[in-house]
Amino acid sequence: MAKRSLDYFLLAIFAILVLMGVLILASSSASFSQDRFGHPYYYLIHQALFGLIPGGILALFFFKINLEKIKKIAPLLLLMNLALLAMVFLPIIGRTAGGSHSWLGIGPISFQPSEFLKLTFIIYLSSFLTSSRRSFPAFLIIVGLVSLLLIFQPDVGTLGIIVLTAILIYFSARTPIWHSVLVVLAGIGGLAALMKFSVYRFSRLTTFLHPTADPQGTGYQITQSVIAVGSGGLLGRGLGLAQEKFGLLPQPISDSIFVIFAKEAGFAGAIFLISFFLIFLWKGIKIAKKTKDPFYQLLAIGITSWIVLQAFINIGAMIGLLPLTGIPLPFISYGGSALTIELASIGILLNISKQRT
Repeated sequence: MAKRSLDYFLLAIFAILVLMGVLILASSSASFSQDRFGHPYYYLIHQALFGLIPGGILALFFFKINLEKIKKIAPLLLLMNLALLAMVFLPIIGRTAGGSHSWLGIGPISFQPSEFLKLTFIIYLSSFLTSSRRSFPAFLIIVGLVSLLLIFQPDVGTLGIIVLTAILIYFSARTPIWHSVLVVLAGIGGLAALMKFSVYRFSRLTTFLHPTADPQGTGYQITQSVIAVGSGGLLGRGLGLAQEKFGLLPQPISDSIFVIFAKEAGFAGAIFLISFFLIFLWKGIKIAKKTKDPFYQLLAIGITSWIVLQAFINIGAMIGLLPLTGIPLPFISYGGSALTIELASIGILLNISKQRT
């Protein structure tokens, strides 16, 4: 297998997204950090120490390693991740935040196993679907097991991203179309069941359909988000000048960070950010089409689908096009676990792009 040189265009896309993430987080978190910790850079420093640095190390590791070695241990990686997902329910190391058992903590260090699952599941599924062991029932069992662990946390936002990505990978593996249709129908049925048995999730759907019915209650976040984005105008109010980050919007440095940026940078800034995710989508598909190795193809499609889907679901929820999901904006939102695994995926995609098969 020959190799191309480093894909500098792809690297530049990632570098700009990461740099924008640093600048947007610095602007969005300064006042919040000052109020809680007495200095404006706590969240930025934390993001660097627990996101940028470990993520950069993993990106370099995955860029250098022979991905065939990762393919061989894909089942082990997924099994370890599933074990970590189950451990969040343990009373000593499991931690709860926002009503979800999604965190593991050892002393001052905490992380979300579900964020790492996004990549380990893509790696495993890409390996599984290019092996002689692949079968539709086995695929359903794997997706079902992952779904159960995420439902019990509960983390339905991450579950949605993983299931949608899994469907795209499965369809791209040249499997029968009726399989994918069946999975989609099962997913819709499962989502309907989750909403039926959860007042909170059903409330999110009704709020999405009728956000102005209770603008000071259940519809407050989406109503204020849309107003804030619209009030940014063409060029924005200026970095650091969005009032919404002073307690008017929940999660201004994570779920709602796009709203803060859109108000401060305006329509032009929002389009600039969105365009880089679109360029990333185009580049990821191009990389997948160029490589002839089926495992690399599915891996590139999976990583590209995951990041772009998550980005547009987050943005869509913030501007009222989709129900609120509580998932972060890739490379931009605060969160060490998420940024670490996103940077690791960069290393894998750069590795695939240099392969000449």
